[in-house]
Amino acid sequence: MTNPPETGTEPLVESLARRVSPWNIANVLTVLRLVVVPFFVACMFVEGEGWRSAALLVFLLASLTDQLDGWLARRYGLITDFGKIADPIADKALIGAALVTLSVLGELPWWVTATILLREIGVTALRFAVIRHGIIPASYGGKVKTVLQIVAIALYIFPLVPDPIRWIAMGLALAVTVVTGLDYVIRAIRLRKVAQKARGE
Repeated sequence: MTNPPETGTEPLVESLARRVSPWNIANVLTVLRLVVVPFFVACMFVEGEGWRSAALLVFLLASLTDQLDGWLARRYGLITDFGKIADPIADKALIGAALVTLSVLGELPWWVTATILLREIGVTALRFAVIRHGIIPASYGGKVKTVLQIVAIALYIFPLVPDPIRWIAMGLALAVTVVTGLDYVIRAIRLRKVAQKARGE
């Protein structure tokens, strides 16, 4: 029995994902984003506006690699299963480190940090829980959530931003974080049901 012809881009992308080596530029950028997290945290804890500015620069550059590695992976067919898993983990490591650091410094309420981290950890655990059924790729809502979190955290890192602007930005990020978390739960349940149905369970 022959396989059906490819009629769209998804089968082609999946085929490329199986052939592409995980050691490519997109995945290297993802790993680098993980490597700079400790340096970012160190900059945050050193007193002085210069160090805080350095922390902001490192945070923004690391966040930029998230957009860059995704673009490179799609543009040059560098999508891999490793990237699908490592990319969101790297995002969560950077975001989580920033949130915890801000809370330790007394600049962000702990309940905000706890809510976002519980969602991020929960989604990561969910991805691994259903990995035998398939990979749950990042959704558009998840990308919007990440951008809002980056903007909100950057406003908190920069010392001259008025508090009302920070609160509004973080409030939006928090709301989208919770909503997209629920969406991942729904998608995971659907994926599991589809996989079970395919196996005849």
